[in-house]
Amino acid sequence: MNLFGKDLITTQDWEKDELTAVLELAEDMQKKRFSPKYTKLLQHKTFFMFFYNPSVRTRQSFECASTELGGHAQYLEPGGMRLKTKKTAGEIIEDAARVMSRYAAGIGIRMLEDKITRYGEADDMLREYAKFADIPIVSMAHDKYHPCQGLADIMGLRKHLGRDLKGKKLLLYWGHGALARSWCSVQEALLIYSRFGMDVTVASPEGYNLDPAVIESSKKNCGDNGRKFEITHDPVEGYRGAHVVYARNWMSPNAYHDGEFHKQEEVDKALQHSRWICDEQKMKLTDKGLYIHPMPIDRGHEVTDEVASGPRSIIYDVAENRLHAQKAIMALTMSKFDYKLKKTAAKVA
Repeated sequence: MNLFGKDLITTQDWEKDELTAVLELAEDMQKKRFSPKYTKLLQHKTFFMFFYNPSVRTRQSFECASTELGGHAQYLEPGGMRLKTKKTAGEIIEDAARVMSRYAAGIGIRMLEDKITRYGEADDMLREYAKFADIPIVSMAHDKYHPCQGLADIMGLRKHLGRDLKGKKLLLYWGHGALARSWCSVQEALLIYSRFGMDVTVASPEGYNLDPAVIESSKKNCGDNGRKFEITHDPVEGYRGAHVVYARNWMSPNAYHDGEFHKQEEVDKALQHSRWICDEQKMKLTDKGLYIHPMPIDRGHEVTDEVASGPRSIIYDVAENRLHAQKAIMALTMSKFDYKLKKTAAKVA
């Protein structure tokens, strides 16, 4: 399977077999982390990383991934690059993308909540870069999607629940907290978990609906797999029978208005929903449910320490998986590495 040059803005844009190839390759790369088979795939090649928003795991994992593939990751702060913005003159995306395509093997972009003035603005920007660049554009998390996190999640579930996830139940659970988080990770979870055949239940208070287009795509994914998609506003019922609990805060659809992101309003509103926390009592209703979160975790709000650090938590496995999944993505899209799906995995994945 040759994916050389392919952009990754959301997993929904990729074929199921292509996603399975990433997962299989990532799993092999984890087992053979420093094997000569992989350590020269990006030799002498550079990956540009645009960080409009800071990060811990994303920067660390991409830099490690580049190094372990024999390449180099270059950290870029757009504020120091003379790029055109709504308020300043500078280089337009077309010119920047075409020039950088002559330097690097790929471009990663991270742009979240407070760096945009409306939902969808970052997604539009990534797709404009993809239009003009001759090298892959990879989302390192933006306002709509976080594909690398979604793949790391599924990699973790394949390890703990088996490669065939069909019929397992995901509870995507809104958690209250002092953060106003974007929709990127939870929407990617909806899309990719449903692609891999899981039943999906979304639980949130009234007024915390996600992107209607993402909901419809997730419903269709479930329908195509003969699985269920449900939405509830009850803080407890969704836990019953869940195999995976993904408890994370996300902002309301009203977070952007008057051309601004109103973070404090979102925080104040979220803190009123104190019943919406993932705790041990609720987890007892699950079917030995795993706890998963993209991190960083707002402990004591989204989830209790007892659950986050408990025996059913796989948060650290998933954090590690970011490295291996991103290595696989980079190998497949930025080198001419060709991968053939395992026949047995292709039947069940």
